[in-house]
Amino acid sequence: MPDLRFTASDLATIALGLLVVCSGFTATMVVAGTDHSAASSPTVDVRPDTTDPRGVYGQSADARNSTEPIEDAYEEPVPEEGDPYFEAAASDGSWISYVNPRDEYRNPYLGDGSGKICVTLLNEDGDPIVGETVPDTSVTIPTSDSIEWHSSADPLTVDFPLTDHYERPLDADQFGTSSELPQGDGYLDSHCIEVHGLPEDGGTVEYGQAQVDGEYADWIDVVGYVQQGPIGDGWDSSVDPIADAESYEEAGGGWTYRPETSHGQVVVVLQLDPPADAYPDQDADNESETDDGNESDEHTDNSSENTDDDNEGDENTDDSSENTDEELPGFGVLVAVTALVVAALARTRR
Repeated sequence: MPDLRFTASDLATIALGLLVVCSGFTATMVVAGTDHSAASSPTVDVRPDTTDPRGVYGQSADARNSTEPIEDAYEEPVPEEGDPYFEAAASDGSWISYVNPRDEYRNPYLGDGSGKICVTLLNEDGDPIVGETVPDTSVTIPTSDSIEWHSSADPLTVDFPLTDHYERPLDADQFGTSSELPQGDGYLDSHCIEVHGLPEDGGTVEYGQAQVDGEYADWIDVVGYVQQGPIGDGWDSSVDPIADAESYEEAGGGWTYRPETSHGQVVVVLQLDPPADAYPDQDADNESETDDGNESDEHTDNSSENTDDDNEGDENTDDSSENTDEELPGFGVLVAVTALVVAALARTRR
């Protein structure tokens, strides 16, 4: 029977081996415990911030900009000398005249009294337009019997858009100034009728209040009336069509000619004021942007859900690692102790 007695040297060797193994076991368990703590901590939501930078209404600042006109300015330069629509200019540079198909002479001719009744339509920015955005709409201005002979008077009716109804949509440059012109800024801005042949002493021209009718009548405001006359030196175009427009009562509703003041004019100033829902393109763009943003959020949420699922998979992997870490240290201790005992027994046999 083998001698199982151990010497002091044998016992010291065994004790040292057990100490080393236990130290390793403790360290392994500490590491395993740390990994387990991290794996068991709450999953952090790493979804990107999907807050809409356009604000809670999903509408960008540009789309909310109400100053964008619904109809762009109509730019028609005045005819220059040599152009068929250029008529005449004063030798002293005090006035300039352009050909107007609505310029008519009374028959019989009673004197040198003349005048103009005009309409100007402005967009939201105050620029002249022809009314392409307000079709089947018109403005009517009653006129006195003194000019009933004019084919466009009694009353004066102006239909929009001007480009669809008239040979010369705009014919006068009534507003603005230019260093190169005695009147106007060089761009036509008004639609007028002109009368000639009225008595220059006591002749009267009267007009009534403008009435807007038609499909888009509620889109057009009558800003007021800019009247000058009777005058003798031409129209003062330095006036502002909006700031200087007056009420019908203040403007006067007409004029009476006197010698040396044989011309009078009035411009009825209209301006577009469309309702908020008159801008369908902007509303559609905003709706599209909002929908896209929502879809993007949904995709982000789905992606986040997938990420959460993946995190769950990571947790499973961590659990598996924990199991491995917890099983291996114990197995390693048994192997080490067995090996030491076997070695000791082998020495005893010798």
